[in-house]
Amino acid sequence: MKVNYQFTLLFTLLATLLAIAALLAGCGGAKADWPQYQGLNRDNISPETGWLKTWSEDGPEVLWRIPIGEGYSGISIVDGRIYTMLSEGEDEFAVCLNASDGKEIWRSRTDEKYHSGEGSGPRSTPAVDGGKVYVLGAKGKLYGLDADSGEKVWGHDFVTEFESGMPGFGFSSSPIIEGDSLLIEAGGKNGKSIVAFDKETGAILWTSHTDRTGYSSPIVIDSNGVRQAIFMTGKSLVSVSPTDGTVYWTHDPWPTGNDINAAVPLHLPGDRIFVSAAYDKGSVLVQIKSDGDELSVEEVWRSHDVMENWMSSSVLLGNYLYGFDESILKCIEASTGEQKWAHRGFGRGTLLLSDGHLIILGEGGNLGIAEANPSEYKGIAETQLLEGRCFTPPTLLGGKLYLRNQKELVCVDLSAKS
Repeated sequence: MKVNYQFTLLFTLLATLLAIAALLAGCGGAKADWPQYQGLNRDNISPETGWLKTWSEDGPEVLWRIPIGEGYSGISIVDGRIYTMLSEGEDEFAVCLNASDGKEIWRSRTDEKYHSGEGSGPRSTPAVDGGKVYVLGAKGKLYGLDADSGEKVWGHDFVTEFESGMPGFGFSSSPIIEGDSLLIEAGGKNGKSIVAFDKETGAILWTSHTDRTGYSSPIVIDSNGVRQAIFMTGKSLVSVSPTDGTVYWTHDPWPTGNDINAAVPLHLPGDRIFVSAAYDKGSVLVQIKSDGDELSVEEVWRSHDVMENWMSSSVLLGNYLYGFDESILKCIEASTGEQKWAHRGFGRGTLLLSDGHLIILGEGGNLGIAEANPSEYKGIAETQLLEGRCFTPPTLLGGKLYLRNQKELVCVDLSAKS
């Protein structure tokens, strides 16, 4: 058969260009996932650009709104499916929903309901990886579930297995996946505060450190040429080896009332870690240093005045941190702690950073957009979207913003329309 060489060459070139275009489109964030607490890098930053930043007096378009049980668990999204936790009746569940319409795909009972005067239900956000979803209930039950069906693959009970003390406001740490391991703060006794599990089988790989559990979630970083898992436990900022749990360094003391260290540590350029807590604790920036094989930290600055993250972590853009000092939204200079501006109106809210802007969900359900501008607070849009207490940070994926309170889950269209 005679082949038209020029046509074949043209077809091959066109196919290659289309493949490259598809790849670039995926890199733009439309096909990316939000697989764990605070996003892909656990920093509350979405890589999406070009989304809708202003709207009419009626607010942005609500695509769907569904009832959801009590809980503060965040929204993880992988392959068009939402994974979160809730409680209904006297039971606690992990659930999977269709991200396009909010319809339930499955639910798996994880424990009896956790009751609290500060809001009942689960606190931890699922982590999704390799066809499994990993969830921690408010009473300390950890499960690896099949992501397609919700079937339990393995499980552990922190209280019975590790003698973990029940936190005053429930187990809240969100698991993180590191290679073949799942890392989490268990708060166990006798060197079992931090635990690594085989993510496939649930086998305990190692345990480390001794401290009561806090309410924060870990991050994993590379610093001074060493891979480190950074935890904020009840009283310590601690770095351990993700491989075997070796403690590299600790920064003590960091005690707060009722061990309420809730905000996630933030890794800053230059091998620095920022942590913050409320209840008259404040903020500290530490520098990680190495001396041969030894790692240590020293304080760069500490302040009791400029930033006390109550539960929501700050976000970083350039050399500036944006976050909630209790109920005041602030911008501070990361390298010095100097306050640049302060703004009221969102209570003890939550926020994420995307495309040079802050997406802010107020404690009372008001949604706002503001420029991430260190010179002054520059609000662009605001609307009342939910009622009641909103302590769960927003999730932005594919131009859709997902928000919840203790009764509802709502999906808002922020995709810019031509």
